[in-house]
Amino acid sequence: MAKSDAHYFYVLQCKDGSYYGGYTTDVARREAEHNAGIRCKYTRNRRPVHVIHCECFATRSEATKAEAAFKKLPRAKKDSYLQENKE
Repeated sequence: MAKSDAHYFYVLQCKDGSYYGGYTTDVARREAEHNAGIRCKYTRNRRPVHVIHCECFATRSEATKAEAAFKKLPRAKKDSYLQENKE
């Protein structure tokens, strides 16, 4: 199995309007896992979810630092961050 050189920080919007930030090497696979109820209790009861933001990083460390920083933000600052970083 080939290792991915890309590391992603992604944000999902859940059915209830909440956000979920995560890390992965394959965004499409991870979104499908969330929607199937696999490996994440938070999103399991908030399906369907969809990716609203994604950033690519060279290392896992950078991506997980971005994830941790996002998760620490209050909701209003998460909204601002997502608005400022629209793709």
